[in-house]
Amino acid sequence: MLEIKRELYNYCLQFAEERINAAEQAIKDAQDASVNDTKSSAGDKYETTREMMQQEISRNQAQLTEARKLKHALSQINPDKEYDSVQNGSLVITDNGTFYLSISAGQIKHHGKTYFAISSFSPVGRNLMGLKKGDTFAFNGKKFEIMDLA
Repeated sequence: MLEIKRELYNYCLQFAEERINAAEQAIKDAQDASVNDTKSSAGDKYETTREMMQQEISRNQAQLTEARKLKHALSQINPDKEYDSVQNGSLVITDNGTFYLSISAGQIKHHGKTYFAISSFSPVGRNLMGLKKGDTFAFNGKKFEIMDLA
């Protein structure tokens, strides 16, 4: 299970890095567009374009901040550590799904199996935190039993 945890960790790290790179590129593109829009256009059009580009930059800076938070959250996880109770970095196998507590990166298909990378702050993550093998919890009217964890 440790090998799977490492692979899921690396997938999540790549997910965060791709989001960082996309946000940085979008900021650069918006800055370039703002600089390249010359004042030879009509004055109002120039100011409108500049304002739109500034809004785009601000939106992408917020996305960049969130992506960096994801990467920071991952830096707090040791993918080689095994756990007796569910914590950040745990791989939790239940009778109704397998969860990797790290960041909210969604569904991951790996070697024909489906895993869900979730944050400990997500509804399922909050229900799982602190539980041990054999414990149960309910979510959306469905009962989950922890079959194994690492």
